Amino acid sequence: MTQEQNIDMSSDNILQDAAKDICALAAENQNDSLFLLSLLRDLEQIHRQIRVSFFEKALPQTRNDLYQFVKDIEEKGGWPYIERMRLKDLLQNIEQNQDNSSKEV
Repeated sequence: MTQEQNIDMSSDNILQDAAKDICALAAENQNDSLFLLSLLRDLEQIHRQIRVSFFEKALPQTRNDLYQFVKDIEEKGGWPYIERMRLKDLLQNIEQNQDNSSKEV
């Protein structure tokens, strides 16, 4: 195993641990919609900060590097995207929960 592979594995482990911690935090607060909304906002802010402050500056500068970069994107899962819940979906969920609550009574 090369040093680069060791670094990649170490980085993957750190990211997996951070993801587990965030998911555990969300699970601990699964009934607190305001906390979860705040968590999602924080994650979005972190995403933006990493993109603007680090990622954009690290983009490939040569054709060969760009080719390798795009190849990696295609092979390992595409472009990162943070999906937002649409207001329409939120309202439908609220309506559905109200319907279910009224049926239980």
